[in-house]
Amino acid sequence: MTATPGNPPTIVLVGHGMVGQRFLEALAERGLTGTHRVVVLCEEPRPAYDRVQLTSYFSGKTPEDLSLTDMAFIEEHGIELRVGDPAETIDREARKVTARSGLVVEYDVLVLATGSYPFVPPVPGKDAEGCFVYRTIEDLLAIEEYAKNATTGAVVGGGLLGLEAAGALKGLGLTSHIVELAPRLMPVQVDEGGGAALLRTIEEMGLSVHTGVGTQEIVTGADGAVTGMKLSDGSELAADLVVFSAGVRPRDQLARDCGLAVGERGGISVDERCRTVTDERVFAIGECALASDGRVYGLVAPGYEQAETAAATIADDEASFTGADLSTKLKLLGVDVASFGDAHGTAEDCLDVVYSDSRAGLYKKLVVGRDGTLLGGILIGDAEAYGTLRAFTGSVPPVSPESLVLPAGAGAPAQLGPAALPDDAVICSCHNVTKGTIRGAVTEHSCTTVPEVKKCTRAGTGCGSCVKVLGQLVTAELEASGVEVDKGLCGCFAQTREELYEIVGALRITSYRELLDRHGREGARGGEGCEVCKPAVGSIIASLAPAIGASGYVLDGEQAALQDTNDHFLANLQRNGSYSVVPRIPGGEIAPEKLIVIGEIARDFGLYTKITGGQRIDMFGARVEQLPLIWARLVDAGFESGHAYGKSLRTVKSCVGQTWCRYGVQDSVRMAIDLELRYRGLRSPHKLKSAVSGCARECAEAQSKDFGVIATSNGWNLYVGGNGGATPRHADLLAQDLSDAELVRLIDRFLMFYIRTADKLERTSTWLERIPGGLDHVRDVVVHDSLGICDELESLMRAHVSHYRDEWAETINDPEKLARFVSFVNAPDTPDPVVGFVPERDQMKPDLPLLDIGRRPASADDLLEGSTRR
Repeated sequence: MTATPGNPPTIVLVGHGMVGQRFLEALAERGLTGTHRVVVLCEEPRPAYDRVQLTSYFSGKTPEDLSLTDMAFIEEHGIELRVGDPAETIDREARKVTARSGLVVEYDVLVLATGSYPFVPPVPGKDAEGCFVYRTIEDLLAIEEYAKNATTGAVVGGGLLGLEAAGALKGLGLTSHIVELAPRLMPVQVDEGGGAALLRTIEEMGLSVHTGVGTQEIVTGADGAVTGMKLSDGSELAADLVVFSAGVRPRDQLARDCGLAVGERGGISVDERCRTVTDERVFAIGECALASDGRVYGLVAPGYEQAETAAATIADDEASFTGADLSTKLKLLGVDVASFGDAHGTAEDCLDVVYSDSRAGLYKKLVVGRDGTLLGGILIGDAEAYGTLRAFTGSVPPVSPESLVLPAGAGAPAQLGPAALPDDAVICSCHNVTKGTIRGAVTEHSCTTVPEVKKCTRAGTGCGSCVKVLGQLVTAELEASGVEVDKGLCGCFAQTREELYEIVGALRITSYRELLDRHGREGARGGEGCEVCKPAVGSIIASLAPAIGASGYVLDGEQAALQDTNDHFLANLQRNGSYSVVPRIPGGEIAPEKLIVIGEIARDFGLYTKITGGQRIDMFGARVEQLPLIWARLVDAGFESGHAYGKSLRTVKSCVGQTWCRYGVQDSVRMAIDLELRYRGLRSPHKLKSAVSGCARECAEAQSKDFGVIATSNGWNLYVGGNGGATPRHADLLAQDLSDAELVRLIDRFLMFYIRTADKLERTSTWLERIPGGLDHVRDVVVHDSLGICDELESLMRAHVSHYRDEWAETINDPEKLARFVSFVNAPDTPDPVVGFVPERDQMKPDLPLLDIGRRPASADDLLEGSTRR
């Protein structure tokens, strides 16, 4: 494609979203930015950002965090990027594009990447005040501002964005409803069983879901603002904020206006090379394009592939786009949701293999052919195996389908390592990178780390769902090549955390400095260490403190410098710079007098109070200088630190047991209190949670804890390695029908063996699956003393119990330690002016404008002039 003699040919890109930015990168990779003038007309007021992660704005990310545009890249390649200046008309005959500003650009190649727009159902009242769509940063800003004076929100649409929007409204403090016309949530991605599992989990989060009904009308008040919704079943919802998230449509109006062919249901018609079928000088990529297979692709991965195809075509290279993998893995409202391949089983004679646990919110379905070929699947609640299963799609896995869907703790799930994958298996669907390509990056391009392989192949730089498998492949390939893989804790230590634990214990090393100088890597000795090893070593020393003669108080001497932000102030840092305070309430049992004390403290200090999932009371909004004052009143009332901030025991939940419940067979409250008081303050590689249920009805949810206890008529059953949260895992039965003494002895051994052998920041659930031999090995060690170390493990626990000291009480009685609890070291009486609050539901919440996180008002700058912020 040529230009006027003497002038470089011009490529005009209309739209600068995720796909547009990828197109620019593809041009640069092929050297086209050096031979062409590249002009970008962008409608939004900011360059490309990660729209997939849009909702993370509500959890504190800034526009800069999500930006996909490196301005140095734009400048280096001479790209003329015009934000806030969209294309308004295209003259194909004259090959000119006119922007809103009046700028006219002649083009040799025109690429349309205009994306899509939110579909708003044509219902009465849809344009009323209080109605929004959920598509851009500006949309979120408007929703956040309006929500300040709203109490109830409704989202029209229960798809991917709809669920994210509902979660955002809930996070803004609104009672939230989801209205979905289909009979289930996420109807495109999941089937009926998956929808049911998702529904249960989301309703347990406090969101109200209405499926199988449509929105008939938006009801407004006399002022024209939204007051509610009328649904197709005749019911009404009260709502003062409505978000439409009922799907998207291709933005093809610009193409229609200039005579380009579009599909019957929208989308600019293109061929296999992403050229429009009407004009070979015009391309369309991303959500605005109707691909040659008759589909409009709404995922980013196909858009990236189209961008690369268009760039290759412009460069006269061979490339084509004939379709794409629609597999997707997301975390919606904290729930893992994944689908891949033929998830709905549309192939002839296919079979389903299903595992479902509605109580745990788990649903796994694999679709297999008669010959055993894996065709697709759906994973709800636990998508850990997504990367491997997706890579096996289209082939016959080396193990039975049944073993692939069983969760850890419910049998013996197959462990399919990287070696089982064929070389043509696609590992990264965002950039279509195969296992063979990744292996080649290691063997042919000498890549030895995941970041190097990412840079070489682009694998793992899209949605990120393949990064775990990518890491396994890199390690496996290096080991297969005879390369010694560095498994050290970090750049400072060549040893693993387990090895450092043994060194500290055997040599009675009581300081990080001594450990680094004696056993660190050559280049690290005498240095300051890093943020990986300092808290890890601090935890090891704290765990072994009584046995090695060290202080167990984490703010003592050198130990204080090893702690992260939360441990550094013995409280949890919140998003606006304030802290939360959680006193220990063993077993969830509390006397009325102590409840009154908590209420008085919260009232006097203006704190937000909430009952936690661990049967405690959390007080939010404390300024750093208020923490010791709050602790002093709590300690005076008989409370102590609940260690909500530390990698240590959090809580031991309980039901009321046989004392009150007619089903209870043991005193679960008494046991929970005993266990919590025994293991309080125990520092470990990660946080520890526990629960005691008084009967098999399991009201305390013990099987989702690191160690859980369930009463039987003959004693207690002990379960270990459970986990709730983002990656739930059922705990495994370690021993049954134990007496009180036997139960405590086995828990002592289990916890100390875990602390001894786990990796940094490794939960018991992950540790139990990683450690060679798994549960059987742990049972041999802990129950049968196969290694002969149980006496040592029990001794270490006895030392911990006898040396326990409350960290809050230690701190308030030490004037030197109290000096750290200030916002500004040279203005100790000055509170942080950024920490502010506004009223909500008879309490208060952070006054934190959505996109102004960390931005100080002018008055604050004046106040802080000449001060040093801690």
